[in-house]
Amino acid sequence: MQPKRLTGMLSVAGQIEPADLAALAAQGFRSVINNRPDGEAAEQPASATLAAAAQRAGLHYRHIPVVSGQLQPAQVQAFAEALAALPGPVLAFCRSGTRSATLWALQSDAGAPAILQAALAAGYDLSALRPQLRPQP
Repeated sequence: MQPKRLTGMLSVAGQIEPADLAALAAQGFRSVINNRPDGEAAEQPASATLAAAAQRAGLHYRHIPVVSGQLQPAQVQAFAEALAALPGPVLAFCRSGTRSATLWALQSDAGAPAILQAALAAGYDLSALRPQLRPQP
């Protein structure tokens, strides 16, 4: 698990394991958002297992599952609400981090240039989203 920073309060990562949650808390994260649906892959831990491990580590936990390629506006809204409500810094994760970065980009007010630059610096090319992003803040 390698968190990649998008903003001062949000990082994204690929799949995490229950044992990673204590390490995330030690790194200063205060909340975790799981954007991966249960059962997407046989080896992934269930959301309930991750939620329990997050609680043991003293982390807030939210599950906003997004099926790859089937992102819905309600999920973008739920992600925005979670970022507003959860204490930061927040780590959002999915299989590779791309869905989590996409959710962030689509709800951000930063404007397309800043969003795309931050995503690219973190290793995510979200340029295909440009038409859906706010042009400028």
